[in-house]
Amino acid sequence: MTTLLRSDWEPLQQAHFSRADALLAGHLARKQRRESHPVEDFLFTYYSARPNQLRIWHPGPGIRLLDAPEYGDRRGYVVVDGAAQLDPGEIERRTDSITWIRQLLGATLERQPQFGCFGLHEWAMVYRADAVRHEKWPLRLGAEGTDQVVESHKIGCSHFDAFRFFTDEARPLNVLQPTRESQQGLEQGGCLHANMDLYKWATKLVPFTPSALVLDCFELARDIRTLDMRASPYDLAPLGYEPVRIETAAGKAEYAAAQRDFATRSKPLREQLVALCDELLV
Repeated sequence: MTTLLRSDWEPLQQAHFSRADALLAGHLARKQRRESHPVEDFLFTYYSARPNQLRIWHPGPGIRLLDAPEYGDRRGYVVVDGAAQLDPGEIERRTDSITWIRQLLGATLERQPQFGCFGLHEWAMVYRADAVRHEKWPLRLGAEGTDQVVESHKIGCSHFDAFRFFTDEARPLNVLQPTRESQQGLEQGGCLHANMDLYKWATKLVPFTPSALVLDCFELARDIRTLDMRASPYDLAPLGYEPVRIETAAGKAEYAAAQRDFATRSKPLREQLVALCDELLV
C-alpha cells in the first residue's frame, strides 16, 4: 500500500477532472441543445457509463488516500485508519465478474488478430432493411448498392455484439454465428468492436480501474468509432467524415492498415486490464 497525503493526490484528481471535462464537453453541450451525433455520442448511448461517472477519479489498487472524506461513502471504498482505500469486500463480491472479464481479455490476447472483415458488419446491419439505425443520414450507395456490396463479399464478423444487430437476411451470410456463449472462443485483437469494448471492460471494473486507464480506453474507443462510421455505408461527409470506401481495393487496404494500428494501440491496454484483474483476483 502507498499512502498519499491530500496535497499529493489532489493534483492528480484535478488533472483527471481537466482531462475528463475536455473529453465530455462536446457530448454535454449537444445534450443541452437536444442534439445528437452519430459518431461522437455513440460511447454515451451504446455503453452504460455515464459522463458523471467518468469524471470521478479512482486511483486504483494499492493506493490509500488521506483526508478524503468524499470517498468515505463511495461504493467500493472503505476508510481504514483515516485513509480511504478500495474495499476488499467489494472485490470479493465481484470475483465472478472479474474472472469472466479476465478470461475474455486473456483469450483475446492469445489469439492471432485478423484483419479481413473490412467493416462489413455495419453494412450487414442495413442489408435489405426497411429502416436504418441512423435514419437522418443517407446510405452512400443507396439501398440497392449497399445490398450489392454485402452480397459480393464474404462476411466474417466474429463479434457477438456486432452480429446481433445484423438484419435477419444478413445473419446467414456471415461465415461465423457468434453467440454470447462462444464469445471467449471467438474474439480477436484485430476486431474493431473487441478493441472498442476495452472501454466497456475498463468501466465494468470501476472503481478498481485507475481512471487514467479508463480514459485511455475511452480515447481509443472514440477513435475506433470514427473509423467504424467512416467505413460504414452511411454518407457522413456533411459532418466532415471522409468515407473509407471498403467496396474498393484502395478502401480495403486503408481500412486494414487502420485496423492494424488499432490492434497495436489496443494490446498494451488489454494487457493492463488483464494485469489489473490478476492483481484483484490474488
